[in-house]
Amino acid sequence: MEGTSEAKKTTGNGTRKRAGIILLIILAGVTLLGARMWLQSKTHIKTDNAFIEAHIHSVSARVPGTVTKVTVRDNQLVKQGELLVELDQADYQAQVSYAAAQLAMAGNETSGEYAQVEGAKASVNQAKARLDQAELDLQRGNALFKKEVISKEQLDRLATARRVADSQLRETEEAQRRAQAVVGLSGKGGNEARLAQRRAQLEQASLNLSYTRLYAPADGFITRKSVEPGNNLQAGQPLMALVALEDPWVTANYKESQLTHVRPGQGVEFKVDAYPGLVFKGKVDSIMAGTGAAFSLLPPENATGNYVKVVQRIPVKIVIDQSSDPQHLLRVGMSVEPTILTRRSIGSILSDLNPF
Repeated sequence: MEGTSEAKKTTGNGTRKRAGIILLIILAGVTLLGARMWLQSKTHIKTDNAFIEAHIHSVSARVPGTVTKVTVRDNQLVKQGELLVELDQADYQAQVSYAAAQLAMAGNETSGEYAQVEGAKASVNQAKARLDQAELDLQRGNALFKKEVISKEQLDRLATARRVADSQLRETEEAQRRAQAVVGLSGKGGNEARLAQRRAQLEQASLNLSYTRLYAPADGFITRKSVEPGNNLQAGQPLMALVALEDPWVTANYKESQLTHVRPGQGVEFKVDAYPGLVFKGKVDSIMAGTGAAFSLLPPENATGNYVKVVQRIPVKIVIDQSSDPQHLLRVGMSVEPTILTRRSIGSILSDLNPF
């Protein structure tokens, strides 16, 4: 009986030892797993508040007109310089022809103005002659009046004639100055200015004619097309948007407490909800100069009322490695879960725990 009890005690001790060893192994595994997860949280900065963005070009009309041709459809891939929309060119071609005719006539507009100047000069000379004659008549009249040959009334008429001749001379001189001013605008320097004005009008008309054809500003996909043949457009009216997917990026809104060790140039891995299992790569390009709340339409007024601290988020721009997306699967607005690889060493992480 004693042997049986001792065997049972030995068996019980062995079971407890094995259970203790298993428990220690489990505790060690949990500890290692927890330590690994804690270290990874310090070196792998994650967020699910991130989205794909890209350059979006708004295509709009620069001149009013009627649409005659639309060469694209929604979601079509187009190349830079490809024709998108064409407007009716008849009115603008007429403006070009009119401006060209005005330019051709500008060099021949001075002959009539020079003739007016010559006529004004002749009128001035004639007025001077009448004034000279009136002064001579007045001098003779004064001499005859002193000899009592003519009456006072006749002398007054001669004086009035002299004043009238003087006024007529001033009037003709003013007319001559006006004619010369016009010729000054169409003379040697002025004629060049007028020709330059006509050339500028022709260039503007030619530009307006060129604006009747709208071309793709970049490679990309057509979206939000709202134009059809026959539509009457106004200048500045948006017609469609062109999304360039050649150079997309990720805007990740990280908590401010996560950005302590984030720097431009650090590697990034991210997943997209639309393509589970695929891992895309990129790198940190820049960190925004302010929080999202600071640049919102209605920023918070923290200086008024009761203040409640809220952890702010700061947008981080992540450029995408194009080699990880050769088929351009990513689209604007897709949800992204990026992970920034800070590459911190264990020593650097443990040094943060040192209270001294």
